[in-house]
This record gives sequence, structure tokens and C-alpha cells, in this order.
Amino acid sequence: MSAIAWVKERLRGSTFEELHHRRAVTARDLAHNEHVSGHRVAKVVVVFADGRPLVLVLPGSHKVALKRLKDVVGAKEVRLAEEGDLLRLYPDCELGAEPPLSPAEWVEVWMDEAMRVDGDIVFNAGTHTDAVR
Repeated sequence: MSAIAWVKERLRGSTFEELHHRRAVTARDLAHNEHVSGHRVAKVVVVFADGRPLVLVLPGSHKVALKRLKDVVGAKEVRLAEEGDLLRLYPDCELGAEPPLSPAEWVEVWMDEAMRVDGDIVFNAGTHTDAVR
């Protein structure tokens, strides 16, 4: 299944708009292409906490503090996912364009409180040229 088809299936029953734009590799690029603030772009960072994957969703303008995250999730070890990890978790997605959705029932998604905004957010839909509002 293509990445965008997978995302649309996961969002079935929700109201969303499918967007297509110039190639956007970073959250800043996506914000620029879609004419939104970086605070309204949902950036995905995948980490492994004591060996289990966690999908973190935060504003494109923010960074993950791994030391703080370790305390928040109660883990002894936290590491960023490597390319091979991402390819296994999101096989239909382009690297760096993972949507803020769980790739499997057993993978938790943690969203930063800063994503609670009035209005729309934008996020990658599995490719560097597709997004969802």
C-alpha cells in the first residue's frame, strides 16, 4: 500500500485535506511550502526507550530533549531511531516523512502539549511531497 493510501486509511472518519507541494525535507520546508507557522507543523521523531519504539509528535519548531524524555517515560536508555528502524516501522514511507500515526498497534504515540492549538495542523503523509491538513 502506498504511504498516502495508508495515511488516508488511518484517518478514515476524520476531517482532513490532502495536500501536494514541492519537495519538503524538513519541517521548516513543509511550513514554508504550506504557508503555515512551524508551530503548526507536526514533526515526528521516533525514539527507542528501553528497546521499545515511541513515536513523538512535536511542533516543527521544537527539539526533543532526550535526557528529559528519559525521565518523562521512565526509561533507563533512550536513543533516536536509526534509518533501518524507520524503514522497518514505516516500510511504505520515505525516510524523514513519517506521519504522526502509530505504524502498529503496539507502538505508542506521544504528542507534545504544544500541539494543542486552535485551528489546523499540517503533517507529512509519508512522502516529501504529500501532506495532510
